[in-house]
Amino acid sequence: MKQDIYNIKKSLDTSKGKLSYYSLPELEKQGHNISKLPFSIRILLENALRNYDDFSVTKDHLKTVLNWTPEQSEKDVAFKPARVLMQDFTGVPAVVDIASLRAEMARKGGDASKINPLIPVDLVIDHSVQVDYFAAQYAYDKNIEEEYKRNKERYTFLKWAQQSFDNFSVVPPGMGICHQVNLEYFSKGAIARDGMVFPDTLVGTDSHTPMVNGIGVVAWGVGGIEAEAAILGQPIYFISPEVIGLKLTGKLPLGSTATDLVLTIANLLRKYGVVGKFVEVFGPGLDNLSVPDRATIGNMSPEFGCTITYFPIDDKTLEYMRDSNRSEEQIKLVEEYCKANMLWRQDEDKIEYTDVVELDISTIQPTVAGPKRPQDKILLKDLKEKFIELEHASFGRTYIEPSEREEAITRWKEEGGSQPTKQPHDPAPDVEIEKAEMKNGLKTVWISHGNEKYMLSDGAVAIAAITSCTNTSNPFVMIGAGLVAKKARELGIDVKPWVKTSLAPGSKVVTDYLEKADLLKDLEALQFHLVGYGCTSCIGNSGPLPPEISRAVEENDLIVTSVLSGNRNFEARIHSQVKMNFLMSPMLVVAFAIAGRVDIDLTTEPLSCDRNGKKIYLKDIWPTDDEIHAVMSKVLTPKDFKKNYDEIFEGNEIWRNLEVPKDKLYQWEDDSTYIKEVPFFHNLSDDPQPLKNIEGARALLMLGDSITTDHISPAGAFSEDSAAGQYLISRGVEKKNFNSYGSRRGNDEVMVRGTFANVRIKNQLADREGGYTTYLPTGEQMSVYDAAQKYIADKTPLIVLTGKEYGSGSSRDWAAKGTILLGVKAVLAESYERIHRSNLIMMGVLPLEYVKGESAASHGLTGNEVFSISGIENDLSPLKKVTVSAKTEDGKEIEFKAIARLDSPIEVAYYQNEGILQYVLRQFLKQ
Repeated sequence: MKQDIYNIKKSLDTSKGKLSYYSLPELEKQGHNISKLPFSIRILLENALRNYDDFSVTKDHLKTVLNWTPEQSEKDVAFKPARVLMQDFTGVPAVVDIASLRAEMARKGGDASKINPLIPVDLVIDHSVQVDYFAAQYAYDKNIEEEYKRNKERYTFLKWAQQSFDNFSVVPPGMGICHQVNLEYFSKGAIARDGMVFPDTLVGTDSHTPMVNGIGVVAWGVGGIEAEAAILGQPIYFISPEVIGLKLTGKLPLGSTATDLVLTIANLLRKYGVVGKFVEVFGPGLDNLSVPDRATIGNMSPEFGCTITYFPIDDKTLEYMRDSNRSEEQIKLVEEYCKANMLWRQDEDKIEYTDVVELDISTIQPTVAGPKRPQDKILLKDLKEKFIELEHASFGRTYIEPSEREEAITRWKEEGGSQPTKQPHDPAPDVEIEKAEMKNGLKTVWISHGNEKYMLSDGAVAIAAITSCTNTSNPFVMIGAGLVAKKARELGIDVKPWVKTSLAPGSKVVTDYLEKADLLKDLEALQFHLVGYGCTSCIGNSGPLPPEISRAVEENDLIVTSVLSGNRNFEARIHSQVKMNFLMSPMLVVAFAIAGRVDIDLTTEPLSCDRNGKKIYLKDIWPTDDEIHAVMSKVLTPKDFKKNYDEIFEGNEIWRNLEVPKDKLYQWEDDSTYIKEVPFFHNLSDDPQPLKNIEGARALLMLGDSITTDHISPAGAFSEDSAAGQYLISRGVEKKNFNSYGSRRGNDEVMVRGTFANVRIKNQLADREGGYTTYLPTGEQMSVYDAAQKYIADKTPLIVLTGKEYGSGSSRDWAAKGTILLGVKAVLAESYERIHRSNLIMMGVLPLEYVKGESAASHGLTGNEVFSISGIENDLSPLKKVTVSAKTEDGKEIEFKAIARLDSPIEVAYYQNEGILQYVLRQFLKQ
């Protein structure tokens, strides 16, 4: 078979010698209008040309990209990434799957070593560090010590994988966040491999992988299952994307940051609707955005809903590569290749986009987002009014101004309230809590702690976290935060005593330049001590609140808040006791920690007073852009990147001393509660079973709109009363050693019990919040897991009924794995987020979608019906309309059509094989 069917393979003299490449200008000479294609589509085209084999990448795949038009298409694109990025929460289950595939291959007499990564995989351990210790010099050391205690078995397993698999590297704990490490170190722009040069591309098992779109790398997040298939040589298939052009003009005004810009874009693009689409950024405003600014925007692509937010390679890209210590040889290769192959940002006016959305970035104002969705933009000046509105609308409480709260407490005490009570389990016996009972009013308590006495009210900031690669990768806002702290110190103001503060940057480069700028001591003076180099609060690893705060919140149902420089703020994600979460720049995180509450207009009200009662305003501590740039020019050097990335794989002494087995097959331990062989591949038949219709199904859950993968498969801590907690206790694990759901993703027994167990999930088939449902045959309420086990014992198939944007949020494969293990055969939704729909198919769950304009409500469904779905077993094809029949309790039949969201022939094949990995394993076994 001839691979180069268009005769466009050429050679290029580069800084790395003579390399061959697939030439897009040669295609243009043949009459194909490449100039009108968006840059991101050009990269997909080059990928298809280079990987064409007329089997997994066919002529049809080539023609689809070559003849790309701005209109919506139903045709498939095949894509083979150059590499894969993982983090440990999603990486551990992926490695467990691959090790399990090896085990089944061996059981069937095959060569287990064939199950091996075929492209480079970089796994960064960044999701497991928790903020147990804070506001102290020793916080970082103690947190990493606790991290190893909790995760030794997982880390030993990953170190085994590094030794056992080819093309597999692991960045040890405490070194950085995967996306920041990817931006600062892994990303190449162009790759020279096997005598060829081609664009650097990747998929990552984390939804924020598009961060490196900011450095000109096409990359997006996929589920762990899809990534595993890519690792094993399978293309990733998806519908040819529409490409929305985001035209930026102007320049950020003084006082506004890239964070304000990205939160504005999140709101703008969510309203426009870019789910499943590519976004490509162009226009003169790009010339005013650095790569860290661009990366901040790329990072939040999943919050916009799009697959990527691509920034083509230009002079700013090369400038950043130079600043971050890429070699001159590599920088020249990127420039030579991109200019030779129509991938350099120029001639933007010739490109035809599906549509263009415009934004004048000179109009950006200081912005936050929340309280539970990243796209819910609130201007800083409007936050107080918004809080008052939310408190009334969501909790039925009337706002009381701070000046009136003390009077309300005093009056209540005089009227004969109960006396302050001692906290029985508090390590500090001198804590007293007094509360005010104000019917339907804002709640306030007095807390006496040692010599301190303070008022804690609804709207108080319980957590202030400078966290997440989204913003800590941007020196402008990090140095800005340091300068805010410095000025606050100089003016004699401090953070409030009830605020849990933390600093968790995405790489050690950040603390190096903060130390050189002499700003780390200022952040520490305001108790923003280094707690770790990892995701921490952004992923929900905030650690416990101080006991007195936790008790006050729990007993008095206070609505406390978090402020963080992250990218996600879904319900119960940051902390189970924190009901409102607001995203903002690191600079504003420091300011709100000082104010101690979000019910304040920082643009007009003082954020604090000094010891003399002088009012200090935000403008008094806010640095100018010139001040920030002056510090940046002094402290940012390539040497910092070199120093830290020369030792990125070394790890600390604990990592180096981890002893790992040398076997190619992993030796599963029966008593392990962390690492367990998955049940998906046991006794896999040589050929897939015939498809069958779904008959006599019951609804396990009936859910509303915007159900996230956090709702479906939470990542954070869990209680001993939960199904997962009960399981671990039965296995002899104490509550203090539970760790988190995310850290236990290598054990299906824990994870299936954690599916639909988010404490904030609202199932309409239960009358209580959390992971509960009704076992419909008896009407008994119980945990989702217990009900599912009863249905499985009855041989009753299950479905989930839900609304719009089902599965938004993280690329969490356990949200699909847990669903199938609960016995769910189909999900019926009004719409899906891209990654989760794909993950469901790859685990053998059928994603069904109501016909446009229809819903559970329009069909009068209550969730109590008995469901049958026909049209599956005969000629199942992409986007086929199947028939759903729902029989009510009184015998009435409701019948309607739904779309089987298998969008391509390969997705039908995955579904027929009960999942993508079963499909891949069968291919290996046939070979």
